[in-house]
Amino acid sequence: MQRRKFFEAGLAAVPLLSAQPGRKFKTALIGSGWWGMNILREALASGDCSAVALVDPDPNQIDKAAAEVAKLSSDQPRRYRDYRDMLAKERPDICIVATPDHWHALPSIDAVKAGAHVYVEKPISHTIDEGKAMVRAARDSGRLIQVGLHRRVSPHPISGMAFLKSGKVGKIGMVRAFAHAAGGAGTKTPDSEPPKGMDWDLWLGPAPKRAFNASIHPRGFRQYLDFANGTLGDWGVHWLDQVLWWTEETHPKSVYSTANRFVRQDSTDAPDTQVVTYEFESFTATWEQRHYGANPAEQHLIGAYFYGTEGTFHMGWRDGWTFYPAKKSEKVIHVEPRLNDPDGQNIKELWADFLASIRNKRQPVRDIEIGYRATSAALLGMVSWRLGRSIKWDSLMCPGDAEANALLRRPYRAPWVYPT
Repeated sequence: MQRRKFFEAGLAAVPLLSAQPGRKFKTALIGSGWWGMNILREALASGDCSAVALVDPDPNQIDKAAAEVAKLSSDQPRRYRDYRDMLAKERPDICIVATPDHWHALPSIDAVKAGAHVYVEKPISHTIDEGKAMVRAARDSGRLIQVGLHRRVSPHPISGMAFLKSGKVGKIGMVRAFAHAAGGAGTKTPDSEPPKGMDWDLWLGPAPKRAFNASIHPRGFRQYLDFANGTLGDWGVHWLDQVLWWTEETHPKSVYSTANRFVRQDSTDAPDTQVVTYEFESFTATWEQRHYGANPAEQHLIGAYFYGTEGTFHMGWRDGWTFYPAKKSEKVIHVEPRLNDPDGQNIKELWADFLASIRNKRQPVRDIEIGYRATSAALLGMVSWRLGRSIKWDSLMCPGDAEANALLRRPYRAPWVYPT
């Protein structure tokens, strides 16, 4: 399959919706927890959206979300456990997919097929082939998918990227992206009964069957490989996306990762230590993470260093961006961040772009193809780690490597069917 044909945009069928007087975008939230409410809060604040449905297999999450919606608006969203029932009955204009990672693909695909536009959280998928299916579904349906990589619309990354591309850093030969967090060994959490009323089997969905554990839900799923891809699949997607935003290259040509659990002794199974090397045509990028040893000895604990002939540029999060010139006679340049509460994000700006893209029949700034590239870069690190060797990549597959290509997907638990 030719890459250009696969990623071809089909905007002809995008409906030209507008928030005219009395006409708001009917918006459904699939995954009604902490981050989903961060997104829905901005949708309601826009004045152009009404909450028509809240979806979650855990009614306790819906209760919290519904209580906040009631404070923010006069909307009375209906409650659903299963997103499929919601799509059939509500026919929303927009679906927000803020589920755990293993539940990103199926609701997004079914939503665009049902005629909705989608705002999906990053990473777009749990496996790479799910991401391909999401791109195809968006293009075939003519619906838009915005990916929640809000740093593309954050003021300091925008100005920082302009600085990088201006040439003031010189020729850049290496980028180092990283996330270092405080932590220790932790303790085991015993399995238990799920919260009262929760449909745990539905929460698991296509993932392998396992007992409920309070360290998984709510908010702990990212460090369990059945449901996510650890820190690389979480923070790594954000910072690898910054690398792909800067370069004109769309993907690495080879990837090698090493990872292990040297410190953690809790119930999770994702690596606590990981290093990934990405070889591009014109530079090398690395990703590194650890869940221990975060301390004042390091000036920045998260972000990406761009190493150039004229100095070193750090793109950060809560610490903005900083350029450290190679010449001691030149002054350090620093730009402070402008982030929204809670949680230091720029969802407001990304949501505004999403609505504008729907109205104007254009691709959103974080289109599903861009999300696919950033997600794939991260997930390739997990594929290499599982194989214990380097892999080649051509943007869609690992050429001539059946063993690696087999890890671009995983079996789904019946009755769920892997998307194509």
